[in-house]
Amino acid sequence: MKIQPLDERVLVKPLPEEEKTASGLIIPDTAKEKKYQGTVVAVGTDKELKDIVKVGDTVLYGRYAGDEIKLDGEEHILLNRKDILAIVK
Repeated sequence: MKIQPLDERVLVKPLPEEEKTASGLIIPDTAKEKKYQGTVVAVGTDKELKDIVKVGDTVLYGRYAGDEIKLDGEEHILLNRKDILAIVK
């Protein structure tokens, strides 16, 4: 399924959580700290936003930001422009 966000919204696929530490220890689900960053899948129709955020960018977003949705069995987050904190370069 293909989705085109409207206005100042961005569709983001969260980055996978780390399963191991740098030294090779496996992290159990109960101890994992959720990362609040993901890859931009689609950008809304706002022209100014399209100049700032591009498909493929990695962005940071707030802990309680956006709406979680499932597309083709994969988790995505639909964010408003104000929920994006930074672009990771």
